[in-house]
Amino acid sequence: MRILIIRHADPDYDRDSLTETGFREAELLARRLSGERIDFFYQSPLGRARDTASPLLERLGAKAETLDWLREFDGHIERPDRPGETSICWDWLPQDWTVDDRLYDPDRWLENPVIAAGDVKERYDRVCAGFDGLIARHGYVREGRLYRAERPNHHTVAIFCHFGVQCVLLSRLLSVSPMPLWHGLCAAPSSVTTLYTEERREDVASFRAASFGDTSHLALANESPSFSARFCECFTDDTRHD
Repeated sequence: MRILIIRHADPDYDRDSLTETGFREAELLARRLSGERIDFFYQSPLGRARDTASPLLERLGAKAETLDWLREFDGHIERPDRPGETSICWDWLPQDWTVDDRLYDPDRWLENPVIAAGDVKERYDRVCAGFDGLIARHGYVREGRLYRAERPNHHTVAIFCHFGVQCVLLSRLLSVSPMPLWHGLCAAPSSVTTLYTEERREDVASFRAASFGDTSHLALANESPSFSARFCECFTDDTRHD
């Protein structure tokens, strides 16, 4: 089984859609993926994800199932450097979250006091339950940190979603804490992350990433990836600091 996790193209958050650049990225993505065999499509209910999926679905004459738990991950915290202000849980300053080793641990990251005080566990469990159910529908039933291959297959599943929830999906498939994924990875808009099952012993499967954040569809058109999701490379840069 192959899973393609696709981040929405360059977003217009105010309209919950795409920018002019984003619509161009989505078309280039559709051009790139339309030659591949994709068996099943799933999408977030948010407009920016659906607008990214639309050109590919139109080219293929396909439909995507909309799953509410694929919306952007909305677990909230009170960030240590912003007391009294609610913030998304996957945007902390590195000097604040890296000091707690529990946040690197797949079994203990939810014990962090800042995380525990918010609604992160409830939201995380909801996404994991939805994702486990989806993977089971495709023949792989989670057992511990691995999967029982009840109906092993070579299907390809495409998931159109958002960076925050993408890292939750990866954390579940790879059995790691999402914190270093949220803060250590950057998936450019319209990028594609590819994972495959490995069944090295009969009936026992795991997932392995073959690529993360691929933007080759943009490179082929001499289009640079959008900056969205990144922060300033140097502090003196005139780009996003926070």
